[in-house]
Amino acid sequence: MLKLRLKRCGRKQRAVFRIVAIDVRSRREGKDLQKVGFYDPIKNQTYLNVTAILYFLEQGAQPTGTVQDIFKKAGVFKELRPNQMKFN
Repeated sequence: MLKLRLKRCGRKQRAVFRIVAIDVRSRREGKDLQKVGFYDPIKNQTYLNVTAILYFLEQGAQPTGTVQDIFKKAGVFKELRPNQMKFN
């Protein structure tokens, strides 16, 4: 099963996160399948590869809670078909 979750990058006290598609059994810093976005909570910047995100969501990937909130703010779920919005 796949998850869309945050992968921590950056340095001490200056964390930035990549949004990645990764296997559920992998650790947080483990090997990811694909990088689908970027999130900087300090500067409040977000970059999302919407086509890749929609592809993984249609394949059954589940976003984590924080990633789901980021997607809602960006309006990613508006592009999904209504019957595919079942998470967790």
